[in-house]
Amino acid sequence: MNPEEQIATARARRASVGVDVGGVRVGGGAPVVVQSMTNTDTADVVGTAKQVAELARAGSELVRITVNTPDAAAAVPRIRERLDMMGVNVPLVGDFHYNGHQLLAAEPACAQALAKYRINPGNVGFGKKRDAQFATIVEFAIQYEKPVRIGVNWGSLDQSLLAALMDENHARAVPWDAARVAREALIRSALDSAARACEIGLEKNRILLSCKVSGVQELIAVYRDLASRCDFALHLGLTEAGMGSKGIVASTAALAVLLQEGIGDTIRISLTPEPGESRTREVVVAQELLQTMGLRAFTPLVTACPGCGRTTSTLFQELAKTVQDHVRAKMPEWRVKYDGVENLTLAVMGCVVNGPGESRHADIGISLPGTGEAPAAPVFIDGEKAMTLRGANIANEFVGVIEDYVARKYATRQNA
Repeated sequence: MNPEEQIATARARRASVGVDVGGVRVGGGAPVVVQSMTNTDTADVVGTAKQVAELARAGSELVRITVNTPDAAAAVPRIRERLDMMGVNVPLVGDFHYNGHQLLAAEPACAQALAKYRINPGNVGFGKKRDAQFATIVEFAIQYEKPVRIGVNWGSLDQSLLAALMDENHARAVPWDAARVAREALIRSALDSAARACEIGLEKNRILLSCKVSGVQELIAVYRDLASRCDFALHLGLTEAGMGSKGIVASTAALAVLLQEGIGDTIRISLTPEPGESRTREVVVAQELLQTMGLRAFTPLVTACPGCGRTTSTLFQELAKTVQDHVRAKMPEWRVKYDGVENLTLAVMGCVVNGPGESRHADIGISLPGTGEAPAAPVFIDGEKAMTLRGANIANEFVGVIEDYVARKYATRQNA
């Protein structure tokens, strides 16, 4: 099947099977879901609950936590209870490796508190124990009516399956290259494991699949093939994407292609945080990816010019940051109170070249004076000039204009 046929088949299959994860719909025609993962020690109840809450408030709709020790498993129901007391109802996903079958058996409250289990076929067990341990986790998912993500990863691929496929390849009249064999091993691991879960009794609408790699082109190739061969809900993510701009660019390059082709039902941006940086960065990047592609709207985004020799002052840069930070900080309140406010468009421009035009295209825009221009900043609302701001208090006055517009333009949920 060539890439064009794969894309067409994937689009036809997408949305046919949806999965309910703790009240969040994934697939089945639902909007693409944003998720993230904690990096705290899960046994630290307070620290983990705090980070989950931060991620949820930033917009993560599912949060995955590591469940790797008896103490971590015992902490899960206490984390869930603490989150509920905080009013944070985000579903928790348990990430299991090696000993998940034992932890779920020993801690029934953990099995119940989690909204979804993640199983990696490459390390759920080895040798004769693999199938039995995989089956045990699936049986717990059936018992507690939980969905399962079967998540295959390039770095922990089932080596016995890879070896078997390499032997098959040697027997081909025209052998595949090594990269294609490895991609096939990833996909077969996911599909064979899903088929086994169904045989055990897990319903198809409780299964999600992922096949993560760390290379952009490899990820695109894997998911095109996977999506054309199944109709399970798919989790997208470039694993070990990296730090800073490299991780953001690589994740965006891979996921944007797949999302544009209709592939993917939930995404995670796997960024390595900068030292001291908030874990919420990966949530913001995921939201901005979906929003800039027109797939979802989460928060007003600010259009701002990059600056040039006409804008030697940093005023417009500072104002753009002030506005972006303000609307993000206000969104938890606005989201509850106002319908549609996430679709608000804003523009902060630095001079008269494109400033007035871009400002007129936004719901609210401001064109700041460039170097040598008159110290006046016209403000445009709904395409019309509404006022001119001057002086040292432009930032606060412009934020006030935005606040007034939001309160006036968007219907309150109580009145809707």
